[in-house]
Amino acid sequence: MIASSDVRAIVGPLRFAAELKALERELRAALFLAITTNRANYITSAGNYTSHRRSEGTLMFNRRIFLKTSAAALPLATALNALEPAFALSRDELAAITGPALKLVPLPPRLSSLDSATQPWQQKVRRVGQSNMTEHDPAVMNVEEWADYWHTAGADMVFVSVTGILAFYPSKVQFHRHAKFLNNRDFFGECVAAARKRGMRVVARMSPDLNWSDALEAHPEWAMRHKNGSVQFSSEDPRLFKTCMFTTCMDDYVAAIIREVNSLYDVDCFYTNGWPPIGSLPECYCAICSKLPAADTPAYWRVFNDRLFELWNKYDAIAKEKKPDSFYFANLGGNVHASPNLDRLAKIAAWFQGDNQGRTNDDPAVWGCSLQGRVANAVHDGSLAVANVTAAYSTGLVRWRNVSKNPAEAKMWMNETLASGMIPYYHFIGSEAGFGEDRRWQKVGTDYFHWTAKHDAHFKCRRSIANIGVVMGQSTQLLYKGPSAAHSREYMRETTHGIYETLLRGRFTFDFVHEDRLDPQHLRKYRVLLLPNIAMLSDRQCQQIHDYVHSGGSIMASFETGLYDENLNQRPDLGLADLFGISKAGEVTGTNGNAYYGRIERQHPILNGFTDTNWLPGAQNRLPVKSVQHPVLTVVPGFVQYPPELAYPSPSHTEEPAVVLREAGSSRMAWFPGDIERTYWLTGHGDLLRLLHNTIRWIMNDESIVHVQGEGFVELFVWETNPGYAIHLLNYTNPNTYRGWVQSIYPLGPQTVSMTLPVGVRVRLIELLSAGHTVPFQQAGGLLSFTIPRLEDYEVAAITVG
Repeated sequence: MIASSDVRAIVGPLRFAAELKALERELRAALFLAITTNRANYITSAGNYTSHRRSEGTLMFNRRIFLKTSAAALPLATALNALEPAFALSRDELAAITGPALKLVPLPPRLSSLDSATQPWQQKVRRVGQSNMTEHDPAVMNVEEWADYWHTAGADMVFVSVTGILAFYPSKVQFHRHAKFLNNRDFFGECVAAARKRGMRVVARMSPDLNWSDALEAHPEWAMRHKNGSVQFSSEDPRLFKTCMFTTCMDDYVAAIIREVNSLYDVDCFYTNGWPPIGSLPECYCAICSKLPAADTPAYWRVFNDRLFELWNKYDAIAKEKKPDSFYFANLGGNVHASPNLDRLAKIAAWFQGDNQGRTNDDPAVWGCSLQGRVANAVHDGSLAVANVTAAYSTGLVRWRNVSKNPAEAKMWMNETLASGMIPYYHFIGSEAGFGEDRRWQKVGTDYFHWTAKHDAHFKCRRSIANIGVVMGQSTQLLYKGPSAAHSREYMRETTHGIYETLLRGRFTFDFVHEDRLDPQHLRKYRVLLLPNIAMLSDRQCQQIHDYVHSGGSIMASFETGLYDENLNQRPDLGLADLFGISKAGEVTGTNGNAYYGRIERQHPILNGFTDTNWLPGAQNRLPVKSVQHPVLTVVPGFVQYPPELAYPSPSHTEEPAVVLREAGSSRMAWFPGDIERTYWLTGHGDLLRLLHNTIRWIMNDESIVHVQGEGFVELFVWETNPGYAIHLLNYTNPNTYRGWVQSIYPLGPQTVSMTLPVGVRVRLIELLSAGHTVPFQQAGGLLSFTIPRLEDYEVAAITVG
């Protein structure tokens, strides 16, 4: 017990009565830290805690907090009861600082074993390399040194440039200009032969997006045009014009190059770089495009997709003329902003090429690569090979494409590639001085590839283990620009980062779900569906969400979700209004001064941890909804923030809800009328984060499928693998998480993992692949728990079962 004499001993010479209140706060903080650093311990309905590691339920108190006293380890129920009245926390107070108990639910039954012999060759590729060739490379590149590097590094496949802008072989296709330093040499053929000699697969890399003045003179119709009819030229080299995808340049010229290469060389597949465009839809006013629907409209996106898949199928058919297992694939970066309809594309593609090479000014957060992986997984049903490019060169707003980036940054990008279920693909540009003036990147790639090769079985992901589905709303991402007050292409990008960071900071296990995959087959694995301002939903998609809720699922949605149909036509009311029991009460209200506030009207689990305040921050923009019964939060409308003399509300109380909560059977629903996810991303306000976390946990009914507790900012992935399971932890606790490149690693302390395995599954071994050693574990029935003692930049806990 912690008696008053013990407290006096801790305080030392300080007078007990004078320091009572301060010490009470310290002990409350100690309890909070002890609880939150041992989240494998869960509250029972009686207010006690039990440990899934030890049946007697011990709680390890931090020795530094207790100044090395004998109270370093106490049963928590005893600790709570031992506190004198002045120190005791009520059950409500405890719930307010820790949140409710998490309930571990069992993992789904394991998939049947997979026979790798039946898989197509591309799904057996585990490492990809590329030295992007320059016009000067035929004069300087040592082909044998190039091939030796990638072979020694362990690449299964290499990209070799054809290309379409400049020919790296003696092409006879008209307008396929030979590289200046080619001198009739078959540079491409030499590289293919060198790679083949070493057993590496070869991708013929093409660039159909630009061409030269002689092609423009002969075919002025090939060019993309500005609204005034002028030709669109490359912003960096005005000798090159941009080609339009709706012209015969794509039908005839590009197809001729594919057919010529296929007839002359032993390549495995074909790839086009620079097309389709990444992150946005093209805007062209050529003779053909002028007759199409306006750019950036749903009607144009449908025409764009029809043309894209027409060409995709045409190129794929040419690739298969020589070898039936060959195929064509294209650029598919842009994560949630990818231009092709990804659900439609996944039905015909053999390879998903994530061309997210590094951080950009638009996406400065460190998790940009793992975000791409989640997007690919949203349409990946096991038939796709998925890779993402890591640029070894210096990416970003200011670029040096022939100089290495920070090794820690490059490695983190490859860590995210693996963690999110993709194949690592390493890339540099140019081969001056034989194989590069800057050779620092080479060891980074070799070391990383060698490490992955030792653990390939654990990096081959069968399926994601997650109980939250986040609707990515691809049409909303591409076509909806937000309300007029914040109208921009960045609006949904900011929203995505807001919900993404929210889920990372809560250490939730989640997947992205494509808007065209809201059927029961794809949604049944998720306890919760999140719709972060998915403004565009068809009637069919709204009905699918209704069906999901009626089957027992829970949802959280925000702002203008479902206000627009698939054609971006505004509905009279929200498409999910009846599901949430709400009704639109006005047009979007933005912020002019102070944003709106939420007034606390009554206690609810989504308000756990909020004390000593009547107001919480709202969001930058809101869509007013009509009053509901027994609201938890109501809107305090925004008001002047300057001058301070006028910074007060009028009125200070309304009946307009700032959140709407609803329960129906086992389903729980939460609606935020504001763009809360985006506002969190713009501000980083802790109240918004806590409110979102509390709400997500409430609609989940506090269920967790895999729980990882420890300090730090960590991204979590859990995969079922052939050997068992792989738990990936990415350490983002770093001053360069949001801007700049990772300079150094800031290791984290112990991370405790708890999960309930399917019936009959027994664990044989748990290895930490980065640390290079095994760890002890406890398995009581289906309940498994173990601790990762230290987390550097990345750790993979590989669980072998059987």
